[in-house]
Amino acid sequence: MTPEDAIAEATGGKLRPVYLVLGEERLLIDRVVTALREAAGKGGIAGFNEDKFTAGESKIESVLGAAKMVPMMAPRRFVMVRGLDRWEKKESDGDDAPAPTPSAKGKGKIELSPLDELAEYAKDPPPTTVMVLVSTKLHGQRRLVTAAKKGGFLVSCEPLARDALPRWIENAAKEKGHRIAPEVADMLAEIAGPELGYVSDAVERLSLYVGDRAPITEDAVAAVVTRVRQSSVWALVDAVGRRNLAIALAILADVFDPRDGGLKLLGAVAWSVRQLMKFDSALRGGLDPRDAALKAGMSPFKGSDTARTVRALSPATLPAWLRLLAETDLALKSSRRTAQSILETMLVEMCKA
Repeated sequence: MTPEDAIAEATGGKLRPVYLVLGEERLLIDRVVTALREAAGKGGIAGFNEDKFTAGESKIESVLGAAKMVPMMAPRRFVMVRGLDRWEKKESDGDDAPAPTPSAKGKGKIELSPLDELAEYAKDPPPTTVMVLVSTKLHGQRRLVTAAKKGGFLVSCEPLARDALPRWIENAAKEKGHRIAPEVADMLAEIAGPELGYVSDAVERLSLYVGDRAPITEDAVAAVVTRVRQSSVWALVDAVGRRNLAIALAILADVFDPRDGGLKLLGAVAWSVRQLMKFDSALRGGLDPRDAALKAGMSPFKGSDTARTVRALSPATLPAWLRLLAETDLALKSSRRTAQSILETMLVEMCKA
């Protein structure tokens, strides 16, 4: 199920006895866990029927013992275990746990791995406990994972795809009472993504900046998230397209913010280049400039100017620019050179491309 499905179940009070929450998107995981915890705690004293464990630091016997306890003065208990991947045996190289072996204590008892113990628990869990199991990843062939998929209690919290992030931003802004144009949301996705925690923080700061019910605009993004305005980025790309290095360097000097290490500016330029590629593809497909702009997610009034820009470029230029942008991203994250000098070199190479 999706994080939204799990939160909806929690909100509706239709809680399952076990949830396996897997993924690397921390914001989604935190929202799911918070919703399940609050729903499980309704009708009882806050924190009184809760137990939280970390795999590798706690024994599986303690976890199962807490999960099987009867709630005190409440309808449910809440038990959470984080870091399940710590229980995956390294020697198995990601395969399922080794075959059960007789316990060292004898008496023919079969000893299971902690993850297999949880899989056994999930077969017949007590209805008065909500157990939430959290991990960034587990091998798909684990008994616990296959049981979660079959039983419908696997919650996938993977990072959003790039093309889904603008819509997520629009919905986040709408929840706070703001409108945000699709092209502004797309630019914000480029300069603030892909980590949802940072994107959510950016939307929160923008909400406070623009005020109640006011739209989130490009100017607001430039003031709160980055100094770079969309118009400045288009002017920069246009200057590079015309091989006017002097103007391109002047624009860079004006908008460069040393506090972000050049990454937000690079993200804005990358966003613009991708928009140009979409526009160029639509134009070659037979659309007029206005419709090509709409197809590329741009304002239609920019169609004529954008058409002049892309028609002045050779077919190989835009792909070459993308390669240069990728190389610049790596340099900004690893080189000892200053961010501004790296970006200046990028502009020189883009003019040569």
